[in-house]
Amino acid sequence: MRIDAISKASQLYQAAKPKKVSEVKKADGRDKYEVSKSAKDYQTAKDAVKSAPDIREDKVRDIKEALTSGTYNVSAQEMADKMVSKYFDSIF
Repeated sequence: MRIDAISKASQLYQAAKPKKVSEVKKADGRDKYEVSKSAKDYQTAKDAVKSAPDIREDKVRDIKEALTSGTYNVSAQEMADKMVSKYFDSIF
């Protein structure tokens, strides 16, 4: 029988002695948070979009005037270019 094995096993069952704590820091009692720069930039952009009107009245007025006077012309080439670019944007 090995005596050293018994002494090591008995050490496992001995109560651990408490350790001394050097110094306890006092908490100030308040939680703190910090907002990242990218989150601040995102919020600024979001607020700018929210404050912008959904309909640009000046553009709508100009197009209505051109339609009523008969001077509103759309280039077929420009229309085709925009359709193709929207199509490819939606695929990729």
